[in-house]
Amino acid sequence: MFYTSAQTSTIKDGPNRDFDLKKRAEGCSHVQALIALARRRVNALWALLRDEREFTPAQPVTQTA
Repeated sequence: MFYTSAQTSTIKDGPNRDFDLKKRAEGCSHVQALIALARRRVNALWALLRDEREFTPAQPVTQTA
């Protein structure tokens, strides 16, 4: 499921396509780049579930003391 999601997300311009192209430029094959992107998406989903947060496209702002 995540592999298909990663594959679909690389069709349009955006951060997922940029990540895929970066991995391809590093020498990864098409499949390796998609697996890396799928893993990245799994990690993001796990962080959202773990921290009980909702997804926002922008990075969360951290407060400094």
